[in-house]
Amino acid sequence: MNTGASNVWHPNTQMSEWDVFDSISSGDGVWLTDSKGFRMIDGVASMWCNVWGHSNGEIVRAISRQAARLQHSPLFNLTHEPAEKLARGLVGMSPGMHRVLYSENGSSAVETAIKVAFQYWTNEGDAGRTAIASFERGYHGDTLGAMSAGHVPEFFERYRQHMFDAIELPVPVQGGANFGGGGEAVAAPEMLQRCIEDISDVLSARKDEIAAVIMESGAQMAGGVRVFEPSFQEQVSGICRENDILLIVDEIATGFGRLGPMCVYSAERSKPDIAVYGKMLTGGYLPLAATLATRRVYESFLGAYDEQRHLFHGHTFAGNPIAAAAANKNFSMYKKYDMVSHVSKASKTLADRIAEHMSSMEEVGEIRCRGLVAGIELAGGGSTADPAPPGASANRTIYEAGRKNGVYLRTLGNVVMLVPPLAITAPEIDMLVERTAKAIRDAAPSL
Repeated sequence: MNTGASNVWHPNTQMSEWDVFDSISSGDGVWLTDSKGFRMIDGVASMWCNVWGHSNGEIVRAISRQAARLQHSPLFNLTHEPAEKLARGLVGMSPGMHRVLYSENGSSAVETAIKVAFQYWTNEGDAGRTAIASFERGYHGDTLGAMSAGHVPEFFERYRQHMFDAIELPVPVQGGANFGGGGEAVAAPEMLQRCIEDISDVLSARKDEIAAVIMESGAQMAGGVRVFEPSFQEQVSGICRENDILLIVDEIATGFGRLGPMCVYSAERSKPDIAVYGKMLTGGYLPLAATLATRRVYESFLGAYDEQRHLFHGHTFAGNPIAAAAANKNFSMYKKYDMVSHVSKASKTLADRIAEHMSSMEEVGEIRCRGLVAGIELAGGGSTADPAPPGASANRTIYEAGRKNGVYLRTLGNVVMLVPPLAITAPEIDMLVERTAKAIRDAAPSL
């Protein structure tokens, strides 16, 4: 434990629950080591961003080489090769995309996407398009604009009066028994059809006011690992095109192999106008995010200077050369080590091990998996049908139980997230799942 006085206010943490925090001094592969030499498996990929494990020599050397050459140069009237090379790679892996805007984090990249959507319609002479539509339990970040597009009450309700109103759309998801929050249990095919009909009705009725629909691509992560039903994203994309509404896909937490494919929206057969990447873009080593736009969207910002059509947006450290160099090395390593194939195999191992160790646990209510991410919903009252009661801090309790068992875990509400580094091996997956199951059992009496 770190026994010294601290001035750090930790993110999304009830500080009164903690006297001190474990101080991590080093990382190696999937392991984090604290200042006392105690090791834990990084079960959440350092907030879902780590690809290759910690202290990967190839990425570290790429960062060091770039840091010795050019530390920062802005993209205001200038450019540099790391940013140019990365943009070519991003456009190359993202069907339909044409240009790349850089920012430092996912929330900022989402805000960029929303600003682009709003100004696009102004440039097109349709200034009445001022609404954003998004999905129930959706999450796109913690800044005000990104929060406005989110619908996770536990995170955002305290700020609602300061946020713009977004039109809320229903989601048919793996494991979701309720339609529109009404408590009515429906079979997945019927739920999908009813959601699509509702979405179509709303978008067609309000198409003259909606600038864009924004959705997480493939699954909702912070909403509790809610995996989309097959064809859902494709159908949403089609409805947007029928009504001439821009579609923004948020792949910050789901892209770059987390759910399996490098580009989830392509695998989902959707055709967005704007795509957003982050988290694993640099392998999890440095902050960097990107907002991509199609040629149609980009060209609406072109014109004579006095027309004021250009994008009124820019960040100081956008496209930082060191971060871009890390991302370029990360990109090359995906190809060199065939990471997508590895994730395909590792995903099956993770799902199989979770089923083996947790499917019959009375402490577990529901398990949702896709790719190398799993949401393990805790049950309460000794029944798998009842969720754990609110009030107790599952986050603190699960963390302590995880640490005792040598695994770093964090919860979202009563959902234990398993989001390991993508390069995790089969034996490491075995250890991760076994230790997590033991931690859940140990924590259950306190929840």
